[in-house]
Amino acid sequence: MNGTIENDSQLTEETEENGRIILSQEEHPILEKDIESEALKVLYRLRDAGYSGYLVGGGVRDLYLGNKPKDFDISTNARPGQLRKLFRNSRTIGRRFRLVQVFFKGNKIIEVSTLRSQSEYDSNDPDKVLPANNTFGTLEEDAFRRDLTINSLFYEVENKTIIDYVGGVRDLTDGIIRIVGEPEQRIVRDPVRMLRAIRHAARNGFNIEEKTLEAISSHADKLDLCPTSRIRDELLKDLRGGASKAWAELALRTGVFSTLFPFYNELFNDETEGATVKGELLGLLGALDKIYCKGREGRVLLEDAMLFALLLFPWALRHFDLLNNELKGPGYHRLSKSIRAELDQVFARRLNLKRAIKDKITTLFVNMSSLKKNRKNDTWPAWLRRKSYFLDCSRFYALYQEAIAGDALTDLKQFIEEAPKTVS
Repeated sequence: MNGTIENDSQLTEETEENGRIILSQEEHPILEKDIESEALKVLYRLRDAGYSGYLVGGGVRDLYLGNKPKDFDISTNARPGQLRKLFRNSRTIGRRFRLVQVFFKGNKIIEVSTLRSQSEYDSNDPDKVLPANNTFGTLEEDAFRRDLTINSLFYEVENKTIIDYVGGVRDLTDGIIRIVGEPEQRIVRDPVRMLRAIRHAARNGFNIEEKTLEAISSHADKLDLCPTSRIRDELLKDLRGGASKAWAELALRTGVFSTLFPFYNELFNDETEGATVKGELLGLLGALDKIYCKGREGRVLLEDAMLFALLLFPWALRHFDLLNNELKGPGYHRLSKSIRAELDQVFARRLNLKRAIKDKITTLFVNMSSLKKNRKNDTWPAWLRRKSYFLDCSRFYALYQEAIAGDALTDLKQFIEEAPKTVS
């Protein structure tokens, strides 16, 4: 852990006021040189124009932990219209809560939001479109409307201080995931918060605070009430985060996995195969994590369909007897049709998957037996390598070999496109 606060004595009376803790530059590990230049340009332009500006959320969390942030988001007291005038290279997005995206060279985007008084999911009437000027708030209100304490910190660039209203610094130091406010109430209002709590616990190796964990376990079934698009987007973040195995372990323990993928329950409860199925699932996700951890500086060449197929494979392997089918002509087409129909029934409608994704998953599954049967001396015949589906299917087969068949996944380069070299 790279946090610098070891005990309460480091939080002096001068830095604590009305529940707010302010850490001076000497009391935290964040250095300005680690903040992207584009984010600094936005922060300093806001300051020079007379507005407040804060680095917020995951960027502060990651910098505090010594990690490289994926995004640098900014909050300010400037309104969207004022931001558009200040940053000509920008556009406004969002329906209820408007964000301003500021564009820089190299397709770099910095998102700037006006400080808000509430989350859209915490309003008393979530179906009502609120006027934007009714949702602007103070720094403290903005902190308390966020999901997790570790994502509710503000970095103020002028004095290089961290501002903490919710105990996020202490939770970062102690390795704790805690929902801001009353966990049960906030989870019921937006069940997707459960997925975010599990994700950040998995990615950082943190423990979920007791009340938060109890609320997740008690209300896992509420995920059925969420829009499919939100569940799908959150799930893809989990699969691409490099900690999907740890995520699945937590999701299994809390009942979240059973809610999302109920078709697995019968297999998990089987006395003879339950442990094996879980082991295969975790093995596949562990292989996936190996690729994403290796490919942090490049682009991982795995489409959404491949990720969803990995989640489904231990179930599909048994349900369709994928490795033992001799598939030619009509048999191939019958199995394809059966897989597609089952995908619609148990998975695709739940996540509102596009037809192309369902078709790709079907292709990956229906060709598994052919790849296994025709692999000789660690290679495949030329006729198979010429098939349009071969590249994707061979990558999927390699993940299967690593996770289930016991062959080490040595050629990671096939999954990763290196980032272009930058010339200084």
